Amino acid sequence: MKNNTRKSVPIRSFDQSLPMQLLKAREVAMSRFRPMLRKHQLTEQRWRVIRAIHEQGHIDASELAQKSFLLSPSLTRILKYLENEDIVKREGDVKDLRRSVFSLTKKGKQIIAKVAPETESIYKRIEHIFGREEFDEILSLLEDFSKKISKT
Repeated sequence: MKNNTRKSVPIRSFDQSLPMQLLKAREVAMSRFRPMLRKHQLTEQRWRVIRAIHEQGHIDASELAQKSFLLSPSLTRILKYLENEDIVKREGDVKDLRRSVFSLTKKGKQIIAKVAPETESIYKRIEHIFGREEFDEILSLLEDFSKKISKT
């Protein structure tokens, strides 16, 4: 008769779980931004898309999905909403007619102009609480972490 008892494998505590600490940090950070985004009738995902398009100028859907960390079905829904609201415009790529390129409309640029100063104000408050050098260091470490781990 075989013994089906498995050896107990030690597992780090929940508080020492990297994914949980990253989620906790994200939630704490977003708790500072959500009220401001709500005030402008923006969801986190819509704001990420608007920001990514703003930063790139013109961007196709696949690159936009990567930059905004959205799955294609969600991004498609968000882009449709933003187009209907005249925040984003879609144009065919002159080099590849199968490809669509997105850019901000005048209304989209006005949203950036209104919301960007408020986001920077929130960043300044976070830097004041956390410390500028530590804040820059954590951003640098997170970027480095993402690059190194994604390569393996």
